[in-house]
Amino acid sequence: MRTLSTPSPALIFPPTSPGFQNGRGSSTSSSSVTGETVAMVHSPPPTRLTHPLIRLAAKQQKEQSHIDRLPDQSMIHIFSFLPTNQLCRCARVCRRWYNLAWDPRLWRTIRLTGETINVDRALKVLTRRLCQDTPNVCLMLETVIVSGCRRLTDRGLYTIAQCCPELRRLEVSGCYNISNEAVFDVVSLCPNLEHLDVSGCSKVTCISLTREASIKLSPLHGKQISIRYLDMTDCFVLEDEGLHTIAAHCTQLTHLYLRRCVRITDEGLRYLMIYCTSIKELSVSDCRFVSDFGMREIAKLESRLRYLSIAHCGRITDVGIRYIAKYCSKLRYLNARGCEGITDHGVEYLAKNCTKLKSLDIGKCPLVSDTGLEFLALNCFNLKRLSLKSCESITGQGLQIVAANCFDLQMLNVQDCDVSVDALRFVKRHCKRCIIEHTNPAFF
Repeated sequence: MRTLSTPSPALIFPPTSPGFQNGRGSSTSSSSVTGETVAMVHSPPPTRLTHPLIRLAAKQQKEQSHIDRLPDQSMIHIFSFLPTNQLCRCARVCRRWYNLAWDPRLWRTIRLTGETINVDRALKVLTRRLCQDTPNVCLMLETVIVSGCRRLTDRGLYTIAQCCPELRRLEVSGCYNISNEAVFDVVSLCPNLEHLDVSGCSKVTCISLTREASIKLSPLHGKQISIRYLDMTDCFVLEDEGLHTIAAHCTQLTHLYLRRCVRITDEGLRYLMIYCTSIKELSVSDCRFVSDFGMREIAKLESRLRYLSIAHCGRITDVGIRYIAKYCSKLRYLNARGCEGITDHGVEYLAKNCTKLKSLDIGKCPLVSDTGLEFLALNCFNLKRLSLKSCESITGQGLQIVAANCFDLQMLNVQDCDVSVDALRFVKRHCKRCIIEHTNPAFF
């Protein structure tokens, strides 16, 4: 007969947490460790206490405990709000809590955080426990979030790939020890994966199937990767060739974030638009080699594009903005902060064609003046967020025109702008819900 077991709270907590001093566990049932978080397995709490005095004390405590009167469904609902580490703690309280804490409905998500935690071992122990009812497979587990766990390696991702075929969401941001091979294993063995966050994983340069998976599938195997959301922010080594492979294999992408992928050029965006025609949100902020030619490629998304961030792409000018404005008429969000080549003419074309714009950031665009703001005010009545930070040519007159026409404005950033107190008060009077971020000490 198989004996059930539960991971100790020490599985989740580092040695400096309560119960650990100088790297050694205070519990006699815990193994000694030095300088690292460990994964341990304990037997479930005993079914009954044999000593008469202990049994009497437990009986009195039970009579005084109101939480024990709650039905199982209510307890499970309460447990559903607990993170993974706290859920493991609850499993150590008593037999009833042990059984409730390991209810499969509570294990659709594993969330682990911390730089010192031994994530590889934690994932191994947790998945082994969750696989007891369905050997070697965690059918209920759909989400794994281990962001910021720097000790995560390819071994931990391989454990996920082997045991979690129903995985839909994986976040490993900031885990810089994982490589392409581990990511390939996950996307190959988890066919339902839709959300993948590898931001800050500097060794990841591509998203693709393993060679074995490619051989088993048809020549159109790229369509088998169902990822829709992909965040590769700060993947500095990503190049156009890698982006080409990603686009060819992840054709269902709708959200793609390539912030600070500094090696991406217009050619990479051309590959992207050939295969990924359903993108709704795209960020290429701080990709300094992206220019107006890249904007021409992005404009091929037409009305499907709703969110675009091109912040600090210094090679983009009014020409690129005209491409976006002409073809992407349903754009709702545009971040063009630091694009110093944008002028009032670009803002005019944007305002007249993208009338449903709700959020616009044109901070640090010194060539944008009150004339551009007037075009915005007379065409984009639904504008809710507007950032003009460090726009040297903006004055109070332009702000008053915006406030008089955009009544739904909720956020206005005019930091480091030469704007009078009277103009700020005018904005506050007409846009009562607007939060104004400013650097004028006289306005409060």
